[in-house]
Amino acid sequence: MQPLVNRRLLPSLLVAGLLLMVPASATAKTNVAVGIGDQSPKMFSEANWKALNLKKTRFFVEWNTIDQEGEPAKADAFVAAARAARVSVLMHISTDDINSTPRRPLPSNSAYKSKVGALVARYRPQGVKDWGVWNEANHKSQPTARNPKRAAQFYKTFRNFKCSRCKIVALDVLDQAGVEKYIGSWIKAAGSVGKKAKIIGVHNYSQVNRRITEKNASSRYPGVARILKAIRKRNTVAKLWLTETGGLASFGNAFKCDRSRQANRTKYMFDLIKKYDRDIERLYSYNYFGNGCTPAFDGGLVEENGTPRTAYNTFKSQLKNTRR
Repeated sequence: MQPLVNRRLLPSLLVAGLLLMVPASATAKTNVAVGIGDQSPKMFSEANWKALNLKKTRFFVEWNTIDQEGEPAKADAFVAAARAARVSVLMHISTDDINSTPRRPLPSNSAYKSKVGALVARYRPQGVKDWGVWNEANHKSQPTARNPKRAAQFYKTFRNFKCSRCKIVALDVLDQAGVEKYIGSWIKAAGSVGKKAKIIGVHNYSQVNRRITEKNASSRYPGVARILKAIRKRNTVAKLWLTETGGLASFGNAFKCDRSRQANRTKYMFDLIKKYDRDIERLYSYNYFGNGCTPAFDGGLVEENGTPRTAYNTFKSQLKNTRR
């Protein structure tokens, strides 16, 4: 007869054995919700996009879109297509002059209040509840790059718009040299509301595509950990939304056309959100449609005609471990 003490151990040993048999992927779930940003409403009718079963997307608009002929109609079409597909839109405000150096002055706070307020009044009734105050505020192409104080004023203004149950990306930054100082200046300028801001957006293209880790992070390529540290010095509550990120097929001289590298970096993007899922709440990959791997920028998961790239397959396989 088997000794009594061994019989008592059997249930525990059985459970332990079963736990060891559970696939690693089953325990690798992350609480980060994933979406894809794009500017084309035809994305929502694509079979490959539908196969991803995503519930979030991102669309950026120029701050004075409301005054530009034909531009509100483009935003209307995107929002309507997303709504029909039951996908929520993060609408992100941006400059109306995307150049290496801005050629137009930074909008006054009163102009921002008027024009962006009109956008909120137009699209909140259409179901848009997620908003970004200003896209990539610290990048040199943005007129806010040298004026974190004005970017903070924009956030204070946005908080007063009639936008019930809206979530606001208070500050949105690119992971570049100087980002930590910019974050500190913005929070200081925003005062108490900056310290209590609930969402800060990050574009971590450099980290994803250069495979930046905590060990090889630098002032030039800080990565999420250093950005979080800069935020936590003055704000202990904010969650990160990676509002624009992704493996790049090509980007200027930095990344020559390479779809295999793009797939590899797409996998690394998902590895990062697993590592930092306590602090990262959402991720928006950019974008869905490629453009022939042209040098300017191509982060598409599919070709122009909708044919999936290897990065698409990687993206799809990694989605099973995330939220929608």
